[in-house]
Amino acid sequence: MELLVSDVSKRFEGVAAVSGVSLACNAGEIVGLIGPNGAGKTTLLNMISSLLTVDTGSITLDGRPVHNIGPRRTAIAGIARTFQNIRLFSNLTVRQNIEVAFTTARQHRASALGALTIERLMDQLGITNFSGRKASELAYGTQRRVEIARALALAPNFLLLDEPTAGMVEGESQELVGAIMSIREWMGCGVIVIDHDLSFITSVCERVYVLDMGQLVAAGPPTVLRDDPKVAEIYLGRKARQRSETTAGQTPRQTQSR
Repeated sequence: MELLVSDVSKRFEGVAAVSGVSLACNAGEIVGLIGPNGAGKTTLLNMISSLLTVDTGSITLDGRPVHNIGPRRTAIAGIARTFQNIRLFSNLTVRQNIEVAFTTARQHRASALGALTIERLMDQLGITNFSGRKASELAYGTQRRVEIARALALAPNFLLLDEPTAGMVEGESQELVGAIMSIREWMGCGVIVIDHDLSFITSVCERVYVLDMGQLVAAGPPTVLRDDPKVAEIYLGRKARQRSETTAGQTPRQTQSR
């Protein structure tokens, strides 16, 4: 099974947020989507999950168009996601949050559930001990894992993760690497992940797509982060220029105090 994004674009009041971007993710593959803030990464995920309409281009799931069909139909089709800003039901327990998605899967994706259970999902994400706790009572990193478990309760063919390591300490993000790899092996779903933690991205992804100012500037194995000059410019050159410009605007006394 393949999720294929073909030449998609999105504009907001005449400003191009995403321009002619294409990418592909196969079942069982983990693909990274990286770039500086404002590059268009979340906008692209929002189009794949039908939270935003596609202006031009197409998105297909195994050859079937799935763009502009709405979030509910997208989830039923087999695409689930998490959000940059966590969207759990804060007054529900961990188990209840997952049950909401699991009930939908039983109704609309029963054939995809297989041996999937809420208990196994909680075990895989390390949240079993929080089963009866309200989501609002949990640490931010734990809430992230609950949101991933809820998305997986839809038994998706493809999982979209928007900044899954945000709010996690280094040890937690490394544990998440193992959890995602295990889930991929167990469920066989493809994963597209946005994250600013490049160590996490290089540890978990087979391929990486790099966006800048709404355009795809590089794609390839994780070594593209090190070897592609365009990526070096985005992640190193631009930051170096910004530091230089900041320093140039300071007095000698200010510069010495840094």
